[in-house]
Amino acid sequence: MSPSPTDFRPLRRLMPVVLLAALAGACSSGPAPTTYDLSAPSSRIRGAAGVQVLVNEPAAIQTLATQQILVKDVSGSVSFIGGGQWADNLPRLIQTRLINTFENASQLRGVSRPSSGAVADVQLVSELRRFEIETPSNEAVVEISVKIVSDQTGRIANGRIFRARTPVASVDAANAARALDEALSVAMLDIVRWVSGSSLPRREEPGDVRSEAPADREPA
Repeated sequence: MSPSPTDFRPLRRLMPVVLLAALAGACSSGPAPTTYDLSAPSSRIRGAAGVQVLVNEPAAIQTLATQQILVKDVSGSVSFIGGGQWADNLPRLIQTRLINTFENASQLRGVSRPSSGAVADVQLVSELRRFEIETPSNEAVVEISVKIVSDQTGRIANGRIFRARTPVASVDAANAARALDEALSVAMLDIVRWVSGSSLPRREEPGDVRSEAPADREPA
């Protein structure tokens, strides 16, 4: 007795699934890229004791908002170094390491990210402008613009652009990651030093608002 056409229907449903699984296996057969982290330097930076700061995730264009290690030549052409990647999306990773650097180096009372729900005196609003290996000079280039914003009024109290450069031995993932990490460490310590030395707006606590009672009248 020959099989009926209905006997083949389950097999037909499975064929696309098997094909997709085979293709996925072929695509994932290459070696996984090495993952590189960024460090948070330590120092002893005085100033701004008792201030609470929220550090926002830096804004960034699409080519920087990635885990890829970026290379840019003098013409502005962008490429990525194979075999390596950052431990997280780059702006989010820099936000975390900048918070860690404030904790390691400053006298601030508290530093956290806005999602923590903490009440702060100021926020740091930043933009990651450059984070790349520049060729043919073979330098790691970091550029971050930072603004100090009053958390209570939303006014910008101060702003500055921070830049750092470090030579890179060769344009490969390991050397590029090391040089970019060194350049970022210089920039982050400069940011902490600048914030700690600035005159920062303070959030008024309820107890700080005092109403002055009218002066007693002299008896007529």
